Amino acid sequence: MAMATSTQLSSSSPLFHYQTTKKPFLLPPAAATISVHGVSTSRRPKCLSLSHRSSVISASSASSAVEVNEPVKKSVRTLPFRVGHGFDLHRLEPGYPLIIGGIDIPHDRGCEAHSDGDVLLHCVVDAILGALGLPDIGQIFPDSDPKWKGAASSVFIQEAVRLMDEAGYEIGNLDATLILQRPKISPHKETIRSNLSKLLGADPSVVNLKAKTHEKVDSLGENRSIAAHTVILLMKK
Repeated sequence: MAMATSTQLSSSSPLFHYQTTKKPFLLPPAAATISVHGVSTSRRPKCLSLSHRSSVISASSASSAVEVNEPVKKSVRTLPFRVGHGFDLHRLEPGYPLIIGGIDIPHDRGCEAHSDGDVLLHCVVDAILGALGLPDIGQIFPDSDPKWKGAASSVFIQEAVRLMDEAGYEIGNLDATLILQRPKISPHKETIRSNLSKLLGADPSVVNLKAKTHEKVDSLGENRSIAAHTVILLMKK
């Protein structure tokens, strides 16, 4: 895992700190006239420099912080909107709870995972991180770290939302699709969607949830796994 360690952070410091560097908007020089086979044409060299932000990710020494080893710097352009996609899949095994969107769903098996195995929340976190151009959930909350053993995935959502707010974005809309053969999600869909909206701090009208079977094909269709896809639109505040 490659992320930054700050040497001057207190235990109350946030997990990530963004630093913004503004660069002037440079207009391209006047068009240059060139002659090709006796015909004069004009073209402009590609030297347009847009304002961008250099994000420096650093870690806190607080108990909730993620330990990192080396700095990661990303040049993130400030855009009016950003789009992210998330995907997750977990194996279903007896003896585990089936938690989807923070809701415990009655079933004879659940997700085998290091945390609570909430495939929907993991997928949404990755979509937000992807839209922001940040490392994925596995790098920020590695399953090799015992502190995340059995952790509620709402913790991951809270951190992703904090990073989104810190970067100056809010949710435009979110569309998620659950893929599983059993159990039927219809009776629980509105409860899951409502809880997901609360966790994200978003109006329910911009959060959509769909559920599909896998037509009894492969591990999903044979009720041996569960998967989710999420697409999210972040809007500049």
